[in-house]
Amino acid sequence: MEHPPGHVSRVAVTVDLVVLTVRDEALCALVVRRGIEPYRGAWALPGGFVLDDEGLEEAAARELAEETGLRPGSVHVEQLATYGSPGRDPRTRVVTVAYLALAPDLPVPAAGSDAADAQWRPVDALLAGDGLAFDHAEILRDGVERARAKLEYSPLGAAFCAEEFTVAELRRVYEIVWGARLDPRNFHRKVTKTEGFLEPTGATTTRDGGRPAQLFRRGSAEHLHPPLLRRSSSLDVTTGP
Repeated sequence: MEHPPGHVSRVAVTVDLVVLTVRDEALCALVVRRGIEPYRGAWALPGGFVLDDEGLEEAAARELAEETGLRPGSVHVEQLATYGSPGRDPRTRVVTVAYLALAPDLPVPAAGSDAADAQWRPVDALLAGDGLAFDHAEILRDGVERARAKLEYSPLGAAFCAEEFTVAELRRVYEIVWGARLDPRNFHRKVTKTEGFLEPTGATTTRDGGRPAQLFRRGSAEHLHPPLLRRSSSLDVTTGP
């Protein structure tokens, strides 16, 4: 359809959040059951319209706080992508800016003002079905892939861990997020030899069972050199649960 010169389409802007955590040995995403139309009763990613007096990051921070009680700075948050296909929202033309948030073992969420319920659901189950509202399955899939890639090239695997953690606990995060089994010795050697990845705390714990294990915290590195590649033969990756 042709438009006259100077025509400006009216577009609404929203933010959507892919909030990922590890719960009960599974990578889980926060979803809300919509309490209003459209898609009333369907599961969706948390989000909402950007208010007239706020920017995109402010809107994402507000939605994150409303749905999880978390504030940027306490968890890793980054912009994921922008989605604006015509018809993605039956109400009007809506462009959404999606954000990815990663955090360790988050608490049971509370539903926001326009949601009937909020839950952590395993991402595999969410992506296997077709029940997510709007184009949120696509957004979730992109967020999960971004998180998996981030673990290869950055130390953000530690974002799923407590402030202090063992190498075994970190390895389990990688196995859950990647959906693969990793060789414990090779993983330990790689992460402890990668400069700036881990910082020893000087303390130990027996919570993994067996002999005392050294506790670490995330180091100062922003990127991993060399990266921990998912399909690296040196990590003896075997796909599976």
